[in-house]
Amino acid sequence: MNISSKLSDREIISLYINGKESALNIIINRHRSRIFGYILSKVRDKDTAEDIFQDVFIKIINSVKKGKYNEEGKFIVWAMTITHNMIMDFFRKKKKNRFLKPTDEFDIFDVISDQSLNSEESLIKSQVIADLNILINELPDTQKQVLKLRYFSSMSFKEIAEKCDISINTALGRMRYALINIRKIMNKKGVVLT
Repeated sequence: MNISSKLSDREIISLYINGKESALNIIINRHRSRIFGYILSKVRDKDTAEDIFQDVFIKIINSVKKGKYNEEGKFIVWAMTITHNMIMDFFRKKKKNRFLKPTDEFDIFDVISDQSLNSEESLIKSQVIADLNILINELPDTQKQVLKLRYFSSMSFKEIAEKCDISINTALGRMRYALINIRKIMNKKGVVLT
């Protein structure tokens, strides 16, 4: 049986649900240019757009197979909502990973230094701070103290040295070891550094 491209999206999805795998190609081809064009307009990179496009259709396929597609609405509206959410996930992940560079200059606290955040970025920031506090609590007390004074109280190393009654070099050393240990804890917990 040949599936006519004149069938509605609803009919094609119904055929796919009932085991006609080739119906999927029709629905993908029918909406490819609109969905792909939308993705490309947001990410501005063809390879990245292609990856997201494939992820979108994998999610659509999985949702349809799990019975999560509501036939009352239009397929393209539903697909575009999934597409938009996948693009947002891409940017969230990209923003989060941007701060996690495994270099000697690695400083996870760059995540909390930007004061000009929109609501989405603020949500990401608060999640990063919550995750970070869990990591910090695993540090030895002396390192934890210096780290919190430096990043959460914005104190200089001179001020930290005076407050903790230690030398500036000791404060710098504790900070250095705190950052090294944060990296180790992240690796141990499986936090991916890219």
